[in-house]
Amino acid sequence: MTDLTPTQAFWLGHLFHASSRQLPLSENAAEQGLELASLLAWEQRLVVQEVPVPPRHRPQRFVAVEVAR
Repeated sequence: MTDLTPTQAFWLGHLFHASSRQLPLSENAAEQGLELASLLAWEQRLVVQEVPVPPRHRPQRFVAVEVAR
């Protein structure tokens, strides 16, 4: 991989920040004053450019429930 451009490094930094704090990208974008659409677009652009991006934090949407009888 070649060196990152300053723009690539900027967006990759935000993706790593969200991943390390285990924040959804939407929450991280809001905290950092970024547009979520831009963050998502840059995530995809970096993937296409074969820049390794960190895994997204995806909170559980469903919780297992046990019913007592």
